[in-house]
Amino acid sequence: MLQKPRSRGRPSSQVERDWGRGGDSRTSRSGIAEEAPSTSRGAHGSQEPRGSLSQGARRAEASPAVGPRTQKQLELKVAELVQFLLIKDQKKIPIKRTDIVKHVLGDYKDVFPNLLRLAAERLEYVFGYKLVELEPKSNSYILINTLEPVEEDAEVRGDQGTPTTGLLMIVLGLIFMKGNTVKETEVWDFLRRLGVYPTKKHLIFGDPKKLITEEFVRQRYLEYRRIPHTDPVDYELQWGPRTNLETSKMKVLKFVAKVHNQDPKDWPAQYCEALADEEDRARPPATAPASSS
Repeated sequence: MLQKPRSRGRPSSQVERDWGRGGDSRTSRSGIAEEAPSTSRGAHGSQEPRGSLSQGARRAEASPAVGPRTQKQLELKVAELVQFLLIKDQKKIPIKRTDIVKHVLGDYKDVFPNLLRLAAERLEYVFGYKLVELEPKSNSYILINTLEPVEEDAEVRGDQGTPTTGLLMIVLGLIFMKGNTVKETEVWDFLRRLGVYPTKKHLIFGDPKKLITEEFVRQRYLEYRRIPHTDPVDYELQWGPRTNLETSKMKVLKFVAKVHNQDPKDWPAQYCEALADEEDRARPPATAPASSS
């Protein structure tokens, strides 16, 4: 079920606080300040087709600026938007701009066109999805699959036939980046920014809390344990045995890097741990010495 993605780029310190400690915090290659090409144009700069996202997005450019944001803050917001769009697309229901602003952008709505453009570029060039506006001025968007499904991208692009795979990968990534154990409260703090709440029924996932703390646990993707001596009571999540069989730390690290348009090596601690895990997996299992007759 879980396969191997590809990735590139560099993380920011803000991203490190959410996904775990990292290394270099230099500016990403796809910075907000850079003039990125419109995702509504073809490879040779042809005219915008009907249904491109730019017409609906440009209207927001007239909004007054709330205040300066750092490059790192904007990069984190783009990564959140990419994850939100991937999750919302799982049931192929149009994604409304109002939902994007409500669940992801908040007071960043004044830079909505820039954030949407960069998220669209990442979706197209990294995940093979093109973000388009359904109709001019509709403010509703869909993702179009521009590539044939391939095995190694299936887990990231949602081609598994199950809408929960993307959510599982996000939780697995958070666990690994936080040192292989994460408090349940931290998981929900992270997922709330993607519009997934523990106490609200979700259009795609139904009861998200039940899905994560019961279904994924019963399927042995996750382990869910009470943390002793905590008041109020808190729980922690770790990888389950099925996760270790179906994927690896390196694959999950590459998924995290891919979402953030970074390179796995920019999280040196996690990269070294993932390399060691790969070496252990490649080592042939020890065999018992043959008994003499």
